[in-house]
Amino acid sequence: MQNESRATAKATPGPVAALGEEPVFRAGDAVRILTRSPIGHYRVPTYVRGKKGRVEAVIQPAGIDNEEEAYGRNAGSKLHYYRIAIPMTEIWSDYSGSPLDALRIEVFESWLERS
Repeated sequence: MQNESRATAKATPGPVAALGEEPVFRAGDAVRILTRSPIGHYRVPTYVRGKKGRVEAVIQPAGIDNEEEAYGRNAGSKLHYYRIAIPMTEIWSDYSGSPLDALRIEVFESWLERS
């Protein structure tokens, strides 16, 4: 009987993640911040739009899109924020510091694409 319980436990699937609960990107992934010019206040500074970087961390748990929520357009959808490291030379082409220097910024998933 005990073996039957173990077999049943192994066959029973765990929780199924809802849309947006699982991060699209992982630490180490190369990404590009989208270049968009929406009207209103958005949390992605213009000087990093279009820049490439690497995901350093996934911010857990998934959260709501504060930009959309500010305009009453949330509808409960959740995605992730990611800490992105953007090389300084990607932001300023004449940067003369260490090539290891990078700007770290947290960006919502809807602003990122694979690079």
